[in-house]
Amino acid sequence: MSTAQPRVEDFPATKVYATRWADNDMYGHLNNAVYYQLFDTMINGWLAANAAVEPTAGEVVNVVAESGCRFFAEVGFPSDVTLGLRVARLGSSSVTYALGLFGADGICAAEGKWVHVYVDAETRRPTPVPDSVREALETLVRD
Repeated sequence: MSTAQPRVEDFPATKVYATRWADNDMYGHLNNAVYYQLFDTMINGWLAANAAVEPTAGEVVNVVAESGCRFFAEVGFPSDVTLGLRVARLGSSSVTYALGLFGADGICAAEGKWVHVYVDAETRRPTPVPDSVREALETLVRD
């Protein structure tokens, strides 16, 4: 994760999600697990829409090898949040995503990191990122 707070302009893919009452914790803000759910939904939704990936089907699947989140501000229900997605690193069998979660005010409330490793669905051994997926992911690569 970077040292500077991300801006929505740093992400080539964005999507707005509505928070739900059930997302709040007892302190009145989004529970930390909800951030991870939103990050996972953003990544896999983007892959399904842009790389024709079926998350649970195929000879090659992605598994989460690492994830992290840095919080800057509170977000709670009711509010729309904007998720931003970019590829920070595209390796031979893995991809590191950078994510931003922005409140309605446009300020980054959280920055996420997510690493997928592509594996053979049967053996669970690392395998190269499929060419069609790599081609789609290259559109998200930013330094």
